[in-house]
Amino acid sequence: MSQTFGKTSWKRFGIAMVPGIAATAAIGVALANNALAASFNVSGQRFKVTAEDLTGENFAQFGSYDFETNGTPHAVAISAFDTATIKGMCQSVVSEPALLGLKLPKVTLRLEAGNSDDVKKQVSAQNLLIDLDQLSADAEFTDINIGQDASTLKTSATANWKSPMGTGKPSGLLGFSQTAPKAHLTNVKQTAWATSAGTFKLNGLDLKLYVGDDGNGKECY
Repeated sequence: MSQTFGKTSWKRFGIAMVPGIAATAAIGVALANNALAASFNVSGQRFKVTAEDLTGENFAQFGSYDFETNGTPHAVAISAFDTATIKGMCQSVVSEPALLGLKLPKVTLRLEAGNSDDVKKQVSAQNLLIDLDQLSADAEFTDINIGQDASTLKTSATANWKSPMGTGKPSGLLGFSQTAPKAHLTNVKQTAWATSAGTFKLNGLDLKLYVGDDGNGKECY
């Protein structure tokens, strides 16, 4: 990819911009009522997220790995924002639990938040980090710098990132890094493995659980 300066707009660019939520109603309600520190994953499985609109400040992206509980590694792109505002966020995950060897009906969780034109009633986050392996969106970046050494990233979100391999800071492990003071994405669809944020507030939270076939067609996409 060639280096690009100024304002750039790309479709289906492989960066993750939207947070996922762990599959628990209690955590979701707590986050809706208060701006809390949060860290989410779904036991080594990917979850789906969509958003109508996302605006982020001090964006950075670099490569790393996530690991399942059995140690299986997955290459991911880490997308970082110092601050982010999200309109019309939807997150879904399907689980097929088992108890003492007995397979239970699948459970689909669907969470929506920030469905308002008023920016004060949308989803907001600080020091947001998203681990993803797929994204499609209409994306616009202001003054983007592509090809920067990941170890030189200086945003507050990347400063708070903890490497799963103990390196302590982004190292460009997968050979790419980029940064921009502002990012704007619309019509976002992504799959992610995990996300974390210093603070994360879900205004207008609507969380539903569907059991068995009731969950058919209830994922975000």
